[in-house]
Amino acid sequence: MAGLRKNTDQITVAVVTGVHTFDVPGFYAAFRSMSDVDFYPQSLEDFVADRGSVRAEYDVVVFYNMHRPAPDEKTAAALESLGESTQGIVVLHHGMLAFPEWPLWSEICGIEDREFGYHLNQTISVHVADPSHPITAGLADWEMLDETYTMSDASSECHILLTTDHAKSMRTLAWSRQFRNAR
Repeated sequence: MAGLRKNTDQITVAVVTGVHTFDVPGFYAAFRSMSDVDFYPQSLEDFVADRGSVRAEYDVVVFYNMHRPAPDEKTAAALESLGESTQGIVVLHHGMLAFPEWPLWSEICGIEDREFGYHLNQTISVHVADPSHPITAGLADWEMLDETYTMSDASSECHILLTTDHAKSMRTLAWSRQFRNAR
């Protein structure tokens, strides 16, 4: 088996998906548009199985999955190892809703109570709360059409990056935080 191909000009990203459908060509086109990213799409089951023994070698792991029951022992063990290194963790959109009753996933997400409601086709005014942060540098406030979540906001331990004042949305839309050793 081949190991993870490393190019010093690129960051390696595991993109973990599962259960929730999405626009595959559009989603992967977003990753392909970033010349400094070498991404490896995979199901949660493949990420956990780690057939190439490379799970810990990725620079970043992006979760875009929505597994609803608590994880089984093998999955829990793999996810519990997150944060042991400085490997980045990104939880996107419906990934926050995975494992709803598992406290560790709530800790990773930075939201204690992840019970939610949602509203489709909402026009959302997005405010850049910290334009000096590397993630939001160069962004200006904008409007977009998307679904909203009504759930608890990110915890006080989080660094808030994007917010909205939409009546049918949680206030915080994007944030960063430290989870153990992980960014």
